[in-house]
Amino acid sequence: MSALALRWQQLRRYPSAVVGLIVIAMLVIVSIATPLVLPYSEAIRLWRGGDQEWRTNPRNAAPAWQNLFTETDQAATIVFDSAEGDGEQVAEQLSADTREVRYIYEFEFPYDTFPPELILFTSATYASKQPFVELLWYTPDGREIRSGEFTPTYTASFRFDQDNRLQRRLERETGIENVRASQGLFDDPTQEGLQVLKGTYRLEVVGLLFEPQADLEATFVSYGQVHGWAGTDHLRRDLSVALLWGTPLAMAFGLLAALGTTITTMSIAAIGVWFGGWVDGVIQRLTEVNAIIPLLPILIMVGTLYSRSLWVMLGLVIALSIFGLTIKNYRAIFLQVKELPYIDAARAYGASNMRIIFRYLVPRILPLLIPQIVTLVPFFVFLEAALALLGLGDPVLPTWGKLINDANSEGALFYGYYYWILQPSALLMLAGLAFAMVGFALDRVFNPKLREI
Repeated sequence: MSALALRWQQLRRYPSAVVGLIVIAMLVIVSIATPLVLPYSEAIRLWRGGDQEWRTNPRNAAPAWQNLFTETDQAATIVFDSAEGDGEQVAEQLSADTREVRYIYEFEFPYDTFPPELILFTSATYASKQPFVELLWYTPDGREIRSGEFTPTYTASFRFDQDNRLQRRLERETGIENVRASQGLFDDPTQEGLQVLKGTYRLEVVGLLFEPQADLEATFVSYGQVHGWAGTDHLRRDLSVALLWGTPLAMAFGLLAALGTTITTMSIAAIGVWFGGWVDGVIQRLTEVNAIIPLLPILIMVGTLYSRSLWVMLGLVIALSIFGLTIKNYRAIFLQVKELPYIDAARAYGASNMRIIFRYLVPRILPLLIPQIVTLVPFFVFLEAALALLGLGDPVLPTWGKLINDANSEGALFYGYYYWILQPSALLMLAGLAFAMVGFALDRVFNPKLREI
């Protein structure tokens, strides 16, 4: 049986390690799949986009899965876009220059709550004469409500809740003062107070075009209180973008920092032990000076005065961690390995210093590095999140820490948007726990002092 197979058999004896490996495998799969499904440039464009990019998303909407755990079925977002061929489209030529375009949007509304907002976006093409648009609303009980009329420019939006005439009309029908259009249009008139009338609704967008080449496209959005599998933030951005891209960024930052610091530190310790004398003395003095230099304040200073780039921070973390106190641990091990007979044999047949260091000294303790690298990953993942939480995260990249920082600055907990903080926090804790469980198990497998008999 090979040494690798033996180690795997020993690792499988620890259920925590198996669970941790499954979680890590899932994180790796997400890290690989995310750039393929959502390329980096597209993710950055979406995350930095404004209201136009996310205009069909509700603001501060909870994830759709929240309805599974509540008795009240909250309204979800409903979108109809004529440019995408949604709904029924009917055109009629009324005269030589006048044409009527009618878009019919029919949809089911089975929810227990009213939508927070209703908007119709239009895109018109004309030379000089603007189109005229009329909105007709049909309820499940057969009522017809004239919902508004306007003359759109090239790009325009009609917000139902801001139309005063529609509001007064709905106040007369419902008998309720200051009723919002998004409530009155879905109200059940047979019930006392505001109660949602469930069933099939229909919106007809009737556009009159006064030029032969004129055209009109319409997008109707009934915004929801829940949206997508991750919800949205105050800028209507889909949080799934940051949750997905935060995975490869967190894994890359953690793994590169752990590998870079561990391998470099080990190599420096081996060089110091082999050459001894002033070389070892300089390394030890640098280690002792570096031990009193605080890492986080330096990162904060660099992020404030120079750059908040994730990769600048990564390079700085590796540079400041090279001469860590672990050099002394490695030095103690290398001092013992240096006296072993096979090192004397290598000297005897004339092996060079670098060959002895990297071919005979370093490989001797490589098994001890594996658990240390694994356990260091969550430390650096949390370090990146801490920098982002302090407002020093990369302003371009969507990361878990950036999500938490945005939620904190927008008062997510105060307003009850718990999902905004809980989702990235849960991923951070899950990743940290998975690497910790695997790292502790690997330490028992590779460290002879901890190995169980």
